[in-house]
Amino acid sequence: MKKLFSLVVISFIVTSCSTTKSLHSREFVQTQQELTDKLTQISKTASFNGFGVALVNDKEVLYQNGFGISNIKTSAKYTENTVQNIASVSKTVIGLAVLKAQELGKLNLDDTVSKYLSFNVFNPKFPEVPITIRHLVTHTSSIVDTEEYLTRNVVLRDTVNLANNLNIDISPTKFNPPSTKIPLKDFLKYLLDTGGEWYSKEAFSKKKPGSTYEYSNVGTSLAALVLEKAVGTTYGKFTTQYILRPLKMNSSGWSFDAIDFSNYSPTYQDKQTSYPYYSLIGYPDGGLLTTSSDMSKYTLELIKGYYGNGTLLSEQSYREYFTPQLTAENFINRSSSECSDEYNIGITMGFGSTGNFGHTGGDPGMFSVIWFFRDKRMGRYFIVNTDWDSKSSGKDQKAIYDLLDEYYMKLDSLSKATK
Repeated sequence: MKKLFSLVVISFIVTSCSTTKSLHSREFVQTQQELTDKLTQISKTASFNGFGVALVNDKEVLYQNGFGISNIKTSAKYTENTVQNIASVSKTVIGLAVLKAQELGKLNLDDTVSKYLSFNVFNPKFPEVPITIRHLVTHTSSIVDTEEYLTRNVVLRDTVNLANNLNIDISPTKFNPPSTKIPLKDFLKYLLDTGGEWYSKEAFSKKKPGSTYEYSNVGTSLAALVLEKAVGTTYGKFTTQYILRPLKMNSSGWSFDAIDFSNYSPTYQDKQTSYPYYSLIGYPDGGLLTTSSDMSKYTLELIKGYYGNGTLLSEQSYREYFTPQLTAENFINRSSSECSDEYNIGITMGFGSTGNFGHTGGDPGMFSVIWFFRDKRMGRYFIVNTDWDSKSSGKDQKAIYDLLDEYYMKLDSLSKATK
């Protein structure tokens, strides 16, 4: 949210909520400014160059903003309109899209993927057990990320300093030249079809499809490809039509061409060294480009959907989206952390051990998380544009979270008082 001026007119401002316009008290605005001031102080010494946040209750956006530096070469500030890739938080969109397609009668969660694909995908250890869409969106398909997937998925935007950039260590992934970019369908066929150029039986685990949770980037991208075949258009066009545009996420998209690149933030190896610009061939599993402002709208829609008031899906579809799909027997090493998004899984929506839910994401030079607290009716979004520093980033994150939690209670109370 842009810095607010201490004028009398701020007593009646319009919030950034995409669906409603609410007038707030002067005390509400002053409380927002207090939070801005305190987060600004953290940004001055933080281990990451820039970060964005958003805070919602189940009725409206309470706060959104950006802090620090977006571009160290131009000294551009990181604002709520700064564009970044959000990595695996993008997977939450896949679940919404699949359920929207199911509402439209184009597919069913329990359909086999072979019904829609022009190539064969099956676990060679269990060839008689079909893989379903539900398996893909709950990470139980038995499809796993191979070295071929990891080392071919990330593609540089241009050839500037190409030789040097190709040698940057981003293990276990690697940068590839722009000439290696291929369509999603070809990428997945090469990896998963028995006749595929990069096919390996190691792309499938020793577990039967539907039996065991194994986080799979390539599996969730396959769900997006299945959706494309079912609805007859690209994943990008479908999600733009049914998710991004209805929420007025007008600064968001799935490619550099779909966003205002002048607002795009480089990502950083450290506070002095930027990574080259890159994108993902398997873009549905981690390639949404968006802003903190747009993510505030998205976060608000999800929490509304959880409480039966969403606009993108029916109440029944949202119930499916947020219903934990697995039981203890589906896990081998089950995380018991309340902050982990892998204790259970909805339809691409992760759950922690206490029942709070959300998703995390990480790619070269960035980290993101969207998280919801049921008892508080609170949604929180956080993203940084710099690699995680194991010594200090966790401390900075905690300080930011503590402030967001503290000011959520204040803003939520003041918000309800003006209704």
